[in-house]
Amino acid sequence: MGTAIDTLLSLSIPALVIIHLAVAPYTKVEESFNIQATHDILAYGTPTRNVYEQLSSHYDHFDFPGAVPRTFLGPILLAGISQPLVALVGFQYAQFIVRALLGLANSAALLVFKYNLERSCGRPAARWYTLLQVSQFHILFYASRPLPNMFAFPLTTLAFSQLIPHSDTRKQVVRYKLAIALLTMATAIFRSELAILMVTITLYGLIVHRIPLTQIIMPFLAFFALALFISVPIDSYFWQKPLWPELWGFYYNAVLGSSSEWGVSPWHYYFTSALPKILQNPLSWSALIPFALWNPGTANRARALVVPSLLFVAIYSVQPHKEARFIFYVAPPLTAAAALGADYIYSRRNKSFLFGAAALVICGAILPCFVISTSMLALSSLNYPGGEALSELKGLVTSSSSLDIQTASVHTDVRACMTGVTLFGQHSDWPGDSHNAVTFTWDKTEDGNTLRNPLFWEKFDYALTEDTLVPLGPWEVIGIVEGFAGIEVLKPGSTTLNNVESGMDRVLGRGALLRRTRDLVRKWTGGWWAGPRMEPAVYIMRKLREGEARRSVTA
Repeated sequence: MGTAIDTLLSLSIPALVIIHLAVAPYTKVEESFNIQATHDILAYGTPTRNVYEQLSSHYDHFDFPGAVPRTFLGPILLAGISQPLVALVGFQYAQFIVRALLGLANSAALLVFKYNLERSCGRPAARWYTLLQVSQFHILFYASRPLPNMFAFPLTTLAFSQLIPHSDTRKQVVRYKLAIALLTMATAIFRSELAILMVTITLYGLIVHRIPLTQIIMPFLAFFALALFISVPIDSYFWQKPLWPELWGFYYNAVLGSSSEWGVSPWHYYFTSALPKILQNPLSWSALIPFALWNPGTANRARALVVPSLLFVAIYSVQPHKEARFIFYVAPPLTAAAALGADYIYSRRNKSFLFGAAALVICGAILPCFVISTSMLALSSLNYPGGEALSELKGLVTSSSSLDIQTASVHTDVRACMTGVTLFGQHSDWPGDSHNAVTFTWDKTEDGNTLRNPLFWEKFDYALTEDTLVPLGPWEVIGIVEGFAGIEVLKPGSTTLNNVESGMDRVLGRGALLRRTRDLVRKWTGGWWAGPRMEPAVYIMRKLREGEARRSVTA
């Protein structure tokens, strides 16, 4: 029975990661470079002759390089591993496959962490870790998202798995050396700010465990050289100039301080907002972790996980631009520390009323946190109107019997591109497939002067745009994709706009499903509704041919 429970708990991590991917299959602008680069490698390969001409004419990063150059190591791994699967099932599933592979890689790292925690602290602690981890939203949701942070995440998680104190102290130096090696690779290739985490872990090892500095320097130098040996040639090839991407990233963020252009948060943001959201269970950060640090039976193991993590967060808080994903790396060790506290309390639930009451509260908090996590997934899936609009447009065009066309030219605006439009979704001529009746061509011009030129719009048949007034000339709205705009509470007697009069009869996809759900719930509850409020986000527009009447909608 115990083995079956452990197996189910272990399988729940990759299963929930894939469920999160299936519910929210599209990507946002932060993931753009890696998802586009993976597409380009899969679709166009890596040329060996006329390299610059081939790359610059096909690869997206030459037209949209981003604020700083990023490494191609992640996309190469995803494209290389996924290529046989994509060839087997078809290119139309390629984006799902490459994201699933990343999600499974992060799941595997979490399972290794769980296994090492079990070896060190026992099976009950590992179970509590899993229960706490799967009831947290952020790591499960982002595990499959091709962000640089999530390419680094499996390396940092494996590194933390080596730092869990173990009774076999003879291998302590070996485990620290392995952790430093993993963190060095993650820092030099994917995220330069992880140098801070490497420093905090090194200092903890030097001060608490008396590990000789020479034992840490050697793996650092060896794997730093290995990282440069791998990254510099490959990235210089793809960017067609001598390049170490993370050096550019460090210079841009730390030296120039340019990351503040993307927003500035108060110094305490990570502690007062990001960490409580990531850990999600309020007992984890308010009670269980403090208890694990205070209790003599768990303090040594908890400190090894918590102190380097919180020092990293504290030092990194100096950086003015802050996002929760920048500190995802500390979620597993902090969750493990909370699990140590939960295990200690639960195992003594029969020894006193206080322990029994505390254990009851801890157990009772798991299900509500899981429900909240599920609700966050449902709401977050509504934030990708661009990807949904792209899918709906292709369905409308290819299934319409009234349109006798073989090619369709489509303009996608900034909002659509930032919320789900990718090269995977735009790839209409799937390699190996011949059933597509319509060939799509795509444009994502951003220049304002060009967009204000009526002649520019003459070449397009369709447009995905957040403003119906942008496409100049005779156009009609053939579909509306809505995006999440907050929470609304409707009382009995509250009315909504007539769908036909307001143009909302053309709402497609999840927006239409949510409207039907809302109407059904209000019928059951006598007019009450509390749930997502949606608003038009991307309009699917068709250029009118001569003699066709225009059907417009008020934005």
